[in-house]
Amino acid sequence: MKKLVKGILIAVGVIVLAVIVLLVVLFVKNYIDSQKPLLTDDYYTWVEYDSKTEEKYAYLGSYEVSNDTIKADNKTIKEYRIWYPTVLKDNNEKYPLIMVVNASNMAALNYEPFFKRLASWGFIVVGNQDRQTGTGKTTSETLDYVLSLGKKSDSVFCNKIDEDNIGIIGYSQGGAGALRAATEFDNSNKYKTIFTGSAAYPLLAKNMGWGYDATKIEIPYFMVAGTGTSDDNGKSIDNHDEVAGICPLEALKFCYDNMSADVIKVRARAMGAEHGEMLNRSDGYMTAWMLYWLRGDEEAGKVFFGENADILTNSKWQDIEKNK
Repeated sequence: MKKLVKGILIAVGVIVLAVIVLLVVLFVKNYIDSQKPLLTDDYYTWVEYDSKTEEKYAYLGSYEVSNDTIKADNKTIKEYRIWYPTVLKDNNEKYPLIMVVNASNMAALNYEPFFKRLASWGFIVVGNQDRQTGTGKTTSETLDYVLSLGKKSDSVFCNKIDEDNIGIIGYSQGGAGALRAATEFDNSNKYKTIFTGSAAYPLLAKNMGWGYDATKIEIPYFMVAGTGTSDDNGKSIDNHDEVAGICPLEALKFCYDNMSADVIKVRARAMGAEHGEMLNRSDGYMTAWMLYWLRGDEEAGKVFFGENADILTNSKWQDIEKNK
């Protein structure tokens, strides 16, 4: 009997040890995976473009880019990551600032080529390492920190940040975070424009603790999503029992229609795009939007405004509505 009990205990011990080893291996693997890049340096070439204008803005701009990584005291933020035109170091010009709000379980280190490409168009582009950004809190704190660098004489960013031209962009959970960052904090009034890619729709965001009110948006807003089932599975956005995808057309219409008519706004969906493809698929037009509002690029504005707007004739985009 004693031998039987001893054998059982040894077997249980072996099983427990195996489970512990497996959990450690999975933890290490997940950590290693979380540090891997999501994008290659030429990720913008992956998309098949219908519009030469969209393709132009999806590719690199004319600026060489540098970047800095600064350790944060905030354990959630971990690091501030900043990309900027290299010439900023040697001139007295000010540059527009764009805050980037991470999607779920993503950090700035996972998609560095995105930041570099956007900065090549003449922006200071800022991210952090927060992988759960839906409340907008760490984005608000990151903005405060970066703006403080603009006032420090020993910082490369001293007097180089154009505080009158600050934009914010976010994807998925980060879309909800961007909407909250632009509406719920003391520094929300710093933003001049906003872009969201497949932002978690209002009920989903609320259930996840990221609730936002798009009617509070008072700055120009460009909202996009994909037509794939991961963004829109045909369920109602009011159904509490079933998720309607991440960002269905019904939700885009709801947010668009309930915002003030005085706000310049554009909504559109990328044909055939699934949720995880929206960063790539919207990159060109997102860049054009930021160029128009933050750098006063009238050519970029032709993408969106007027009867002959480029986005209206692009076969890769549908469900377009705009009020200018």
